Amino acid sequence: MRINYNISAITTNNILKKNDDALTKSMERLSSGFKINNAKDNPAGLAISKRMNAQLEGLSVANQNSSDGISVIQTAEGSLSEIQSMLQRMNELAVQASNGTVTSADRSAIQQEVTQLKAEITRISKDTEFNGQGLLDGTFDLKGYSDNASVAVENYSDGVPPAMYQLVNIVPGYLDVPTGNYIPPTADLQDSTGTLVPGLTLTGKGDVMTFTGSDDFELDVYVDPAMVAPFAAELDITGIGAMRLQIGSNEGQILNVRIPEVTVKSIGIEDVDVSSLESARASLDLMPDAINFISEIRSRLGAYENRLEHTTSSLDGTHENLTAAYSRIMDTDMAAEMTEYTKLQVLSEAGISMLAQANERPQQALQLLQ
Repeated sequence: MRINYNISAITTNNILKKNDDALTKSMERLSSGFKINNAKDNPAGLAISKRMNAQLEGLSVANQNSSDGISVIQTAEGSLSEIQSMLQRMNELAVQASNGTVTSADRSAIQQEVTQLKAEITRISKDTEFNGQGLLDGTFDLKGYSDNASVAVENYSDGVPPAMYQLVNIVPGYLDVPTGNYIPPTADLQDSTGTLVPGLTLTGKGDVMTFTGSDDFELDVYVDPAMVAPFAAELDITGIGAMRLQIGSNEGQILNVRIPEVTVKSIGIEDVDVSSLESARASLDLMPDAINFISEIRSRLGAYENRLEHTTSSLDGTHENLTAAYSRIMDTDMAAEMTEYTKLQVLSEAGISMLAQANERPQQALQLLQ
């Protein structure tokens, strides 16, 4: 028997210390609800879970972004609905003023309402905002530029590839006074190499010429009718300017929402005038295109809204599945951990009891000294 070094007590104390450390960790897991409370608990699991948590938080914000996008579209669409109602009313007034039974005084009264309706369309276009940003004033329309002050890119579709174009041999449209016929504009659209863009059809109305082609190619260009023909311009089609909605947690997961400029000029009702029989009949010819213009914008906004609703549903599903994966890595299985805690608690109590007995063994050597 030895009294200087109590090997039994040392061994028992080491085992008790290990059991006490394990018991402390088990209590930490039970009290926090997490399996991983420190990096040393599971280094790889901690790295994975933190990346996953960042994605989860990003998905929550992206879901809110999508909901905000739906609100933007609903705001714009509500204003467009009212504008379309006013266009329908203007069409009714043009039909009424085109009737031969209406006197000049009657047409003047009708024109007053038309003027007020046009002014209200202008006001709505200017004042429709979301979070201080204009929605119908062209702020979120695709941008295009010209190096010629007499030529301006009015509008273009998503099917127009962003690039530099050359508009050459421009002859503006004009009204042939002797015949009373409108002579449509002519021009050639070339790419940056000077090659004619194939498959395009040119139409003109007023001071705007429209190039249309396959794959939803449509480009509207304003040309000053006072310019002496022929002349040329360089067009920079940027493909940017739409509202970029961040609908995912990673870079590049965006949706571009394009809202064209809506003014009496872009709608095509700037020249609507029913003060005379001739102008009323001419105005009547403008109204179908104006109504169709607004209908196309509303249709596009409706498609955006439907897509964003599916986006929010998809984000909800992704968030749910990622949360389940994150929980499997981080959350404590309370039943299993409680079983482990009970075992460790019993071992700790047994270790304390054995350590007490081991500490008493050297005292037995005193009996040999008696």
